[in-house]
Amino acid sequence: MSDTASPPATRRLGKVLLLVLILGALATFFALDGQRYLTLETMKANRDALLAFAGRHFAAALAIAFAVYAGTTALSLPGAAVLSLAVGFVFGRWIGTVLVVAAATVGATLVFLGARYLFADAARKRMGSIGERINAGFTQNAFAYLLFLRLVPAFPFFLVNLAAAFTAIPVRTYVLATLIGIIPGTFVYVNLGQTLGRIDSLQGIVSRETLVAFVLLGVLALAPVVWKRLKSGRSPAVRP
Repeated sequence: MSDTASPPATRRLGKVLLLVLILGALATFFALDGQRYLTLETMKANRDALLAFAGRHFAAALAIAFAVYAGTTALSLPGAAVLSLAVGFVFGRWIGTVLVVAAATVGATLVFLGARYLFADAARKRMGSIGERINAGFTQNAFAYLLFLRLVPAFPFFLVNLAAAFTAIPVRTYVLATLIGIIPGTFVYVNLGQTLGRIDSLQGIVSRETLVAFVLLGVLALAPVVWKRLKSGRSPAVRP
């Protein structure tokens, strides 16, 4: 095999191995009925055991909680809301918020990098010139757009992770916007976790007023983009 053919072949092999690893992890999770551990009922039934373990092995509990949350996010598994409540119950609002924000950011970044490595090139080619225009528009104001998507709860977290991977947004911008954008929502859920025993359903757990506040924060994040466009529209044309 020639040297010029080696890098593409190595890249294809890497993609196959990564895809097999992801599918294997997902298959193992569902084969072991892992989803039953990420339910509100399971967390409530084991809350005393969780508190006792954290009391005896605090550092280990932090590490396990971080790994579980980051792994759940990286594999786009359902259960982030329940885990946020459980972390808040076990570690409190402040430590819990820091832990969840850090773990969710790490997990989201892994999804982003994995999706970009596996599918971004093919997706951009398939979308053609339309995709290039969308990519250029998003990338130009990437931080503001991504911050908006993170703040407004109408957009599924895992879907934003994947969609951003198909753009040319820098990794640093993605990480920073994700980290900042998920802080408000994370704090709300982690804080609610301190009343875990009194929560019977995730439906309507966040008040309408709080959701409206998130939307307003998202709109505020877009203000610089709107201002820039308005200012550009008012600028006089440059004559030759």
